[in-house]
Formats: sequence, C-alpha cells, structure tokens
Amino acid sequence: MNLLEEFDTITAIATPLGTGGVGVIRISGDKSFDIIDKIYNKHNLEAGRISHGWIKDGNNKIDEVIVLPFKKPNSYTGEDVIEIHCHGGINIVRSILELTLNNGARMAERGEFTKRAFLNKKIDLSQAEAVADLIHAKTKNFAIQSAKNLSGVLGKEVEGIKEEIFETLSRIVAGIDFPEDVSEPEYDYLIEKFENSLSRINKILSCVKSSDILRQGIKIAIVGKPNVGKSSLFNTLLNIERAIVTDIAGTTRDVIKENLDWDIPITLIDTAGIRDGNEVGKVEEIGIEYSKQSAQDADLVLFVYDTASKFTEEDSDIYEFIKDKKHIIIGNKADLTEYSNTLPFDNSEIIRISTTDNTGIESLKEKIKNTVSKFSTDDTEFITNKRQQECLVKCKESLERALEAAKIEELQDMISIDVKAALLALDEITGEVITDEILDNIFTNFCIGK
Repeated sequence: MNLLEEFDTITAIATPLGTGGVGVIRISGDKSFDIIDKIYNKHNLEAGRISHGWIKDGNNKIDEVIVLPFKKPNSYTGEDVIEIHCHGGINIVRSILELTLNNGARMAERGEFTKRAFLNKKIDLSQAEAVADLIHAKTKNFAIQSAKNLSGVLGKEVEGIKEEIFETLSRIVAGIDFPEDVSEPEYDYLIEKFENSLSRINKILSCVKSSDILRQGIKIAIVGKPNVGKSSLFNTLLNIERAIVTDIAGTTRDVIKENLDWDIPITLIDTAGIRDGNEVGKVEEIGIEYSKQSAQDADLVLFVYDTASKFTEEDSDIYEFIKDKKHIIIGNKADLTEYSNTLPFDNSEIIRISTTDNTGIESLKEKIKNTVSKFSTDDTEFITNKRQQECLVKCKESLERALEAAKIEELQDMISIDVKAALLALDEITGEVITDEILDNIFTNFCIGK
C-alpha cells in the first residue's frame, strides 16, 4: 500500500456473505459522512445517534436500513465511521457496497479497519492481534482467554515491565551523561531491578505451553492393526458417520481428520490399520506409513486392540511403537467374550469399550478429557503468539546479559546497550517499534471487513 492510500476512505462488508437477518457495511475515513449523504435519504446525521431510513441509488430504493454514525476519534478506527445495517441477502449487501465504492470509497484490505485502529492509537498491537484471535478462536475457552488480551491484560503487563526497565535505564544514562550531578546507580540496585523484570517476563513465558495448546490444539491419533474398530471409535467419538466401516481388513487407506471442541481444540485422527504381509497393496502401504507418522506427531495416542481375539505380534509391535508416547490403551469389542492371553501392559490400564452397544464410551471420553486437560490449564494468565514469544525471549536474553554484567560490575555504559535492546524487544510487542513487513503479516490474517 502506498502512502496516498494509507488514510483514504475505505469500505467493506463486515458480516459473512450469505443469507441472514442482517448484513453490515462499514465505511471509515474523512469521506464517510459525504458518502452516506449521497446514498441515504436522511441527511445531517448526528454522531452516536442511530438513524432509520432508506439507501437509494438515484430514485431507486435499495433497502430499508439502520445507520450508525461515529465521529473521530470516538470510533473503532479512530476516524469518521459509518455502519450501514441492512437485510442480509447477498445481492442487497453487495449493491450497497458497490454504492459506497462508486461514491468515493475504495475497498478495504484485510484487517485494514483494525490496522487503522492501531495506527490511530485506539489499541496497541497486542490488542489488535487479540482481535484476530477472537475471530479465529476454535473453542470457547480460547475466545475467553483472547478477550483478556483485547481488554489489555498482556499489553498492560508489558507496559509495566517497560516502565520498570526504562526507569533503570534512565538512572544509568543520567549517571553516565551527568556524572558531576548524578551518581551512577549501585550495582546491587541494578541486579535487583534486572532480576525483578526477568521474574515478570518469565511469568509470561511460563504460560507459553498452555497458550500454544489453546491456540493450536492437540492431535489425538487412533492407531491399531486392521479391523480392531478404529474407524468405529472415530465415528463414535465424533457422533457422526464420518469414516467408512466394514469388516474388510484395510478399509481405511488414508488419514482422516476431524475437529472436536473439548475446552481446547482437538484434531481427532483416524489412521489406516498397521500391518505387514503380502496382502498389503501399494495404496495401503502408503496409508500405513501415514499412520505411523500420525502416531509420531500426535500429542496423545489411542491404542486400540480387539479383546475378543488373540493379542498378536502385530498388536505387540504397534504397542512397542507408541508406548513411550502419552497414550490410552483401549480394548474394543467388550460386548463379545474376552480372549484370555498374556498382554504387555497391566490390566488396570485398559479402558474396555464396545462401539456396537456403547459400553465404556463415556468412561473413555472422561479419560481422554482428563488427559487432555493436563496439557493446558483454564487459568492461563497470559495468552501469547509466536511473534510475541520471540520478542519476550529477546528481551529476556538482553536482560540476562545485563544482569551478568552488573554482577561483575561491568562499565554501566556497556550494560545500557543490553538494557536498551530489552526495551526495544518489548516495544515490538505493543507496536511502538514495528516494521511494515511485520504489520502486513499480522493484518493479512484478518478478514476483509475487520
């Protein structure tokens, strides 16, 4: 985007396209009120006051609408903003959008409304990223956590750490620049301040694992030899007939994935039965390799075997393959007579189920949920993304160098270099220091109308 386009008037549809009760077209920029004046049957709109009337194209009435006018700086973007709430038909929404384009606006780019809110200092960069997280949240829990960042939880904590580091840096610089008037701070003072700042940064970073799991979810792979009931279990857990189920060995030839919301996003993976032998064809062989890879990549493995049949060498090989990963042992076909033989695991570890009559399914779900809950906690204080985590790590590394230098009483002008680097890393989180490339990368993940 060139500088001439940076703050011209933009417009976009702010609701999903499709048939619905309401559609919203948003306009932002200096021409917003001029544009609505040309296409709306009422004039001299009062900011903050809802107006009801008709959108018109010349003498033709397009739709009966509600118009919400906002005057800068009291709007989402910090600019003059008009929101047109019309009926939700595709043709109606597009017709009104076209009118706004024909009367002086240009089409907004992805995330451009939120980008303007950031550039106009309505929100910091961590809050802008929280908007994207809310939009893309796959679970209720992650949406709640993202709302914390939108309210400024992460930004306020980072600002607090920045103020603390800036105060320390100011004391160092004053002592260096004005030695006759101000003495350099004691090294014990610097050590205490650096350690306190590091403690606060480590507190945020301690939430990284839970944060990543809430954001990305976990992978659960169902593995076992052919015909032990993996696809039946997959369908049962999803409560839909998603995978084809037959009594023919090797029915599942590929990896099938579906998503579940059990407080954190779960990707449930049905895999091809793992087996060796001459009867394995080329396609099934590829599927088996995918199965092994899925088991390796999974956060949790559901190992399934047939309790009504002998526990074979194939079963043992598969169990050996996954036993060092976090796993749950599932004995399927519990509605049939159990085959008595020696097993390579303790009887108490087995969850016995039947996908035919749903025996043990609720117990299995409870076991999975309890296991999944240990990957993350509901009280994660700070949600961060990869970019923010990298900035925090850079800040931590700079402060650690400054701390070690203070302990050996290094020259304070040398220490100040690392302290300044720590501050710059935190400035990247909130957006005081940011490149166009990073900005573009962040906001292209947004939808057009946000």
